[in-house]
Amino acid sequence: MDTSQIALTFPASSFVPVVLGFFGLGTGYLIYGPQELFGFPRRSQQVDRANGVWGIWMPGFCQLLVGIYLFVGLTWFQVFGGNKALYMAAVAFSAYGIHWFAMGWNRYQGSDARPNGYMSIPFIIISVLGATVFFRADAWPVGVLFTGLAAVYVAEFFASFKIGVTTTTDGQELSNPGEKALGLIHIVVGVWLMYLTVSTTLNIASGFHLPGG
Repeated sequence: MDTSQIALTFPASSFVPVVLGFFGLGTGYLIYGPQELFGFPRRSQQVDRANGVWGIWMPGFCQLLVGIYLFVGLTWFQVFGGNKALYMAAVAFSAYGIHWFAMGWNRYQGSDARPNGYMSIPFIIISVLGATVFFRADAWPVGVLFTGLAAVYVAEFFASFKIGVTTTTDGQELSNPGEKALGLIHIVVGVWLMYLTVSTTLNIASGFHLPGG
């Protein structure tokens, strides 16, 4: 018997785990966004350490877990019905998750934020790529999400390099318009992620037919 030709076959699954990624990222955005937009709570070592922990575990770990799960399901076990758009989701969840580990750790440590501006450039590219894939796949709710993610990283570029910042005569920062824009976009996209969490869960678990992921 030639065992080299034996392959494990698993039944197709409708339980695509994208909801965990939506919820994790949305939670992170709704923690960071209000602080960036309204300045409350005011940035301090304690606040940065708390936000860093949340950044590592919610948008970081949740997304990376989903990305790995999708890659395994698409490649080793092929349980997701050959949905090629999920390949883009696997790439994105993995990349965004790993980058949130770095973002959260840097915030926890109080590190210089300027390198985030350079980071934002490739993440604008992957966000536009995701929007292209999902709009072409007629999955417009996820295409809208990736469009929002592209806007997040455009704002991140301006916020990180403090473009347009006004200061007092002694150099104290008064306002960072890029950070304010980033906070607003984080909130808007975070709310959309919560919608995708609810709609996709109801579609899978309760037979609803809402536009979702």
